Amino acid sequence: MPHDHSHAHGSGGHHHHIDPNAGDARVAGAIAVNLLLTMAQIIGGIVAGSLSLIADALHNLSDAIALIIAFGARKIARRPADARMTFGYDRIEVVAALINYTTLIIIGFYLVYEAVLRFFEPTEVAGWIIVAVAGFALLVDLVTAALVWRMQAGSVNMRAAFLHNVADALGSVAVIIAGTVILLFGWSWVDPLVTLLIAGYILWQSFSEMPGVVRILMLGSPPGLDTNAVIDAIEAAPGVASVHHVHLWMMGENDPALDAHLVLEAGATPDVTRTVVRDVLAGFDIGHSTLEVETSDTVCEDNARIGHG
Repeated sequence: MPHDHSHAHGSGGHHHHIDPNAGDARVAGAIAVNLLLTMAQIIGGIVAGSLSLIADALHNLSDAIALIIAFGARKIARRPADARMTFGYDRIEVVAALINYTTLIIIGFYLVYEAVLRFFEPTEVAGWIIVAVAGFALLVDLVTAALVWRMQAGSVNMRAAFLHNVADALGSVAVIIAGTVILLFGWSWVDPLVTLLIAGYILWQSFSEMPGVVRILMLGSPPGLDTNAVIDAIEAAPGVASVHHVHLWMMGENDPALDAHLVLEAGATPDVTRTVVRDVLAGFDIGHSTLEVETSDTVCEDNARIGHG
């Protein structure tokens, strides 16, 4: 597939014909609905005395915040590169995802703490309120997930927002089950148990997604590419004697870039060699490269193969 920058403009990954602003309207709608839902769940949770409903509400609030951050990041990511941000603003989406997962981890640990306290001091819980509010919540979660689904293909940021919604829907199902069990059997301990399940899911999800986000921010190489294989392929190209100062990183989530110093073999011409190496890189889907050419006489003193000493 030819390399493109559609994800940087907030379109739905592979749906290049979608106007970015059409996506914005969907996100704005999802934000409004989630904020209303959060209010309903918190009030319902307080009235029913249900921690699991409040847990679901906090997850929904984080959802709304996630969508607000995602919404702002999508807007900013479309800005072209300028003198201040010479790489453009695409990476703001990755920063947004990091903020998002960090807040989720804090919420997750807080819910674990509250649920454990509830096991030692159980409280009366009104099951019918839980079932009604969580049923409404499930409906909203499914609608939001449908709105965000088409936009999550090429964006770590929108995928974070989408995953929040899937987790919310599962959380609402768990709360409905808890409310039903409390109605049927009067087991109020099911409420903190479900809270622990929701919190556990939030933490597992956040900790598993976080490393990929940090890798992009740390200028790590793309997870799907073997850096040494790329270097070996460059060194095998005709005209190249050796390679050093290699940097391979991700400009955005789907945008690998490379810069390197090439030492030419005797008699090789710089322009031809550069073209050959760019073709090699295209085979790895590396569309952005900066190649500095040296001869055996002008080679750098510091010739670390990867990075620079």
